[in-house]
Amino acid sequence: MRVLIRQETEEDHELTEKIIKKAFENEELSDHQEHLLVERLRASEAFIPELSLVALHDEQDIVGHILLSNIKIVDGDHVTDSLALAPVSVLPDYQNHGIGSQLIQVALTKAEELGFASVIVLGHPAYYPRFGFQRASRWGIQAPFDVPDDAFMALELLENSLAEFSGVVQYDATFG
Repeated sequence: MRVLIRQETEEDHELTEKIIKKAFENEELSDHQEHLLVERLRASEAFIPELSLVALHDEQDIVGHILLSNIKIVDGDHVTDSLALAPVSVLPDYQNHGIGSQLIQVALTKAEELGFASVIVLGHPAYYPRFGFQRASRWGIQAPFDVPDDAFMALELLENSLAEFSGVVQYDATFG
């Protein structure tokens, strides 16, 4: 299956939101509002256009999307910039073909090229470690809400970028 990954454009927004909605409609751990989160994030200061990517099947039809947005890790007066990986969406008919993995790999590479040092994800503990994610608690990083420790993960894009930091992740207000 040929897949091209490129930056999302404004013209893609409506279709991308439909794809996100469809991708999560049968997920039992979803609030089914991911498409609205993406819409709000695009209008926020947390949005980084270069890290909103789409996957095109046969270089034509959009079948997936990923978004990384700005977040902070806060420990008292000490604040560290990071990224949140959320959401990753692939149309159900195209899932389990490696498209989500390709989106994640390209997004992480792009984030590193842009100079970002770390990424945080709340996700499936059996899926994200293949990309290098580890429990965020390893670095003393906590979610701002109650989540299973093994599902809240971090990745250092820059070696030892989290070694000196700990604290609570502060998501943009658009996360709700």
